[in-house]
Amino acid sequence: MNKDQVAGRIEEAKGKAVEIAGRIVGKEELQQQGKVEQLGGKLRAGYGDLKQEVAKAISKA
Repeated sequence: MNKDQVAGRIEEAKGKAVEIAGRIVGKEELQQQGKVEQLGGKLRAGYGDLKQEVAKAISKA
């Protein structure tokens, strides 16, 4: 697991927590902020996954 995968998954979890907090306190903008953070985390983790797959493919060649 590389640093982008770890950071992305942490960011995704933090975003989920923010979304839930927004739902609990009834603030729509907080919920939306959490969803945006989750998406950013998913993108970063996906980038990390891609980097790992490319590194594996290169090492096999």
